[in-house]
Amino acid sequence: MALKSKVIRPKEFRYRGHTIDELKQMSLEQIAELLPARERRKIRRGFTEQEEKLLRKLRKKGEARTHCRDMIVLPEMVGKVVYVHNGKEFVRVEIKPEMIGHRLGEFALTRRFEKHSGPGVGATRSSKYVPLK
Repeated sequence: MALKSKVIRPKEFRYRGHTIDELKQMSLEQIAELLPARERRKIRRGFTEQEEKLLRKLRKKGEARTHCRDMIVLPEMVGKVVYVHNGKEFVRVEIKPEMIGHRLGEFALTRRFEKHSGPGVGATRSSKYVPLK
């Protein structure tokens, strides 16, 4: 008796019940209706000149640098590369389908995690004492 092996396919990404291809065919107003309230409001009010410029560059080259951290990730941006400024340098962000509806700034962190070690040379008298565990 032979065992049948089940083929596991990766699950197709859907945003609120729509596939990426369907989202790319939609107009900006239709996409706005699927987004949360804050993002919907931003789209209804219109993009700034810099955000429009970013979209044009992405359509033309597929890659762009920007300071627009508050730009919403749209379906047409999926698969493209955006270099987002974090205050010091440009961080490479490759747009994936799961990022739709989020802001670019969420993917370029502005603060660095700093792990402190034990007290060292020059420490104050009270901080030199480290109890043994």
